[in-house]
Amino acid sequence: MQIAIIDDTPLNLVLMEKLVGRHPGWLPRAFADPREGLAWCLGHEPDLIVVDYMMPELNGVELIRRVRAEHAHNDVPILMVTASDERKVRYQALEAGANDFLLKPIDAHEFEPRVRNMLALREAHLATRNRAETLAEEVRRATAEIHARERETVTRLARAAEFRDPETGAHIQRMAQYAALIGRQLGCDAAYVEALLLAAPMHDVGKLGIPDHILLKPGPLSSTEMALMRRHPEIGHDILKGSSSPIIQFGASIALSHHERFDGSGYPRRLAGDGIPLEGRIVAVADVFDALTSARPYKPAWALADAEALLRNGRGSHFDPQCVNALLGAWEEVLSIRQRYGDQA
Repeated sequence: MQIAIIDDTPLNLVLMEKLVGRHPGWLPRAFADPREGLAWCLGHEPDLIVVDYMMPELNGVELIRRVRAEHAHNDVPILMVTASDERKVRYQALEAGANDFLLKPIDAHEFEPRVRNMLALREAHLATRNRAETLAEEVRRATAEIHARERETVTRLARAAEFRDPETGAHIQRMAQYAALIGRQLGCDAAYVEALLLAAPMHDVGKLGIPDHILLKPGPLSSTEMALMRRHPEIGHDILKGSSSPIIQFGASIALSHHERFDGSGYPRRLAGDGIPLEGRIVAVADVFDALTSARPYKPAWALADAEALLRNGRGSHFDPQCVNALLGAWEEVLSIRQRYGDQA
């Protein structure tokens, strides 16, 4: 236990240092200059401060006030040394944050029990702080485990949809990365961008409810089949809605809105403009861009220039212009994502 002793009287300083030093586990830090003592106290965490009142340039009350105002931990006990007739000073010291007092001349039989009592108080404070830190760490760990399980649930839902769909897992990864990139370019906060990265892969989870003869049909769909296929946003929303997980709720919004068009001609609710949730507008651009530039059993990959042209031409009709501009404005990052999450890998 480190005990800072601050007193400009050499005799008092030596006496208190000796009294402290003869106890195992008590380490005195003696300062005759109050400014040096204050600097040490602010730069370290003493377990007890013993300070005289009458000192040049910085008296004990002001030193206590500075320690309480500037120290990171305000539970360090402070024992002030005063004369018996300095009642007003003691009141001021109490207001400043002193915990107890010693009267001059210093009596060894009084000094040691008071120091022991102050250190016992300090140990209680440290134990309480350690318990609080332990509890906070346990809460952080439990929260991290919940988030990990949540991410696993999201990933497994996305993988379940992959098994029903001829699209590759790499498409799911790429379009989620594109969505997060668009979010960052739009200036969305970090939590929103992270939610996009986690929830975007669930955009087509509603395809779990589409019959195989429609979902896996190699040729064009009939009007009846197309009507059934267009139900997958609502099916996905029904699967995900009502969850206690904010990420899965976010996924429900994406699933329902990612086939809406900016001009109101999309489905299933024919929303338009800002009436479409931002996450739906973002994923619409990310999903279409990657679908166009990826090879499928039924089509070759489009050239990047052709996909870029389609996005530009679709601004204001199919796509939110700001989302298109955000993706195309970070072209080097787009190419990096394509390379990192290639279909072969």
